Amino acid sequence: MVSTMSTMTISRQTIDLLKNFASINSNILIKPGNTIKTISTYKNLMAEATVEETFPEEFGIWDLNKLLGTVGLFDTPNFEFGDKHMVISGGGSRVKYYYSDPKLLTTINKELKMPEIVVNTTMSEDHVKEIHRAASILQLPDLSICSDQGSTVIKINDRKDPTSNNFVLEVGETDKEFDFRFKVENLKLYPGSYDVEVASGSVARFTHGNLELKYFVAMEPDSRYDG
Repeated sequence: MVSTMSTMTISRQTIDLLKNFASINSNILIKPGNTIKTISTYKNLMAEATVEETFPEEFGIWDLNKLLGTVGLFDTPNFEFGDKHMVISGGGSRVKYYYSDPKLLTTINKELKMPEIVVNTTMSEDHVKEIHRAASILQLPDLSICSDQGSTVIKINDRKDPTSNNFVLEVGETDKEFDFRFKVENLKLYPGSYDVEVASGSVARFTHGNLELKYFVAMEPDSRYDG
């Protein structure tokens, strides 16, 4: 029996989202439909996006960066999806790219339901850029979403070093007392603004302001919420 191939194109935005997902985990399992998901190896960061394409087949990719590099060989690539491999083609060239066994991949087996939300705030696109820039320049590993005299602030520091440099960005007001702690390395956000919802003692959800894109980031165990 000859296997059939489904042909489609993939938008630049979806390619860019996949590049972002590759920074979370180098492998991915894409299932039929228009939702793509990834989860970090330690399962402390998950991302989910609804894209404009509808993928016809389930396929696993062991090295997403290698696949994206292969796609970059073509100016306007076309994709044909079979049951065991895809064919990427354009300009008279083609690459047969085989899928990975799903058993070898880090996959998401259930829907993540948010616990009760106790704190809401927002981050503008400039805030996101500023946070990443400050963490990189100051070489600081820790991030907190915390209260500070009636304000909600994002603080970047090194909690193991009480004399470390620190960066503070005010993002809102609050009448609660809290200190939700994360690792900067887990905040791998696609460019844009975000609505931030935090559940006490467990996880924060970052929802993109313009795309159907969400990140679920686990907080550190020494986080605190006093209401």
